[in-house]
Amino acid sequence: MTRDHVPLLLLGGTGDANALARCLINRFQDRIMLTTSIAGRTAEPAPIAGNLRSGGFGGVEGLLAYLRDTKTAMIIDATHPFAAQISRNATIASKVLGIPLLRLTRVPWQRQPGDRWIEVATMTEAAVALAPLARRIWLTTGTNELSTLSHLSDAWFLIRMITRPQEALPLSDYHLLEARGPFDLAGERALISRYRIEALLTKASGGRATAAKLTAAREAGIPVVMIARPTLPDAATVTEPEAALDWIARILETRR
Repeated sequence: MTRDHVPLLLLGGTGDANALARCLINRFQDRIMLTTSIAGRTAEPAPIAGNLRSGGFGGVEGLLAYLRDTKTAMIIDATHPFAAQISRNATIASKVLGIPLLRLTRVPWQRQPGDRWIEVATMTEAAVALAPLARRIWLTTGTNELSTLSHLSDAWFLIRMITRPQEALPLSDYHLLEARGPFDLAGERALISRYRIEALLTKASGGRATAAKLTAAREAGIPVVMIARPTLPDAATVTEPEAALDWIARILETRR
């Protein structure tokens, strides 16, 4: 790194962030010093271009200290749409220090004719919706808050995740499927058929990488319990990596 390299913090942990990191290095490697920060929950994260930082910051104060110490000049928040706390912390820190912040988020999914979506706000509401709905449930929400489903003792869950958890899950009957997206439609159709799925529980994450499951559910005529995205503070937001690259280019131009 030279004096001309501008420190940029990319809050990652998603495939979108990894793709953006590659684009950033390809286009701006002579202008920026890129550091991607991930939570560190995945045992074997996908390769990431640039410098990697793993683990939490320690709340807003920890993030502020990091940004000051590294003289970070730009922040891109490309975390998962449900990683609400780090997004909120990043928004606060950017305002306190006057650091430009851009949020790269996935395009929300849109209901299509034939979809049987049941939209809920929380996992607790999801459990209420599922109880009379199905006994064979495909779950793609991750392992947080699974205890809210533990009382569904008659239900069987197919749980897909990137890494197998080290401890047993708080569910009476389930099968773990380790897989990393993107997932194609043929595979999702086969999964619903093979495991005789009667309902899908998912989060409204959006994007293309995991959208095929919604098409497969629609074709199979099964209901989808959809947990809504959390509300985040206002911030400049784009949905495509190219727009993020243009945003960085404009900021770099002002620093010449």
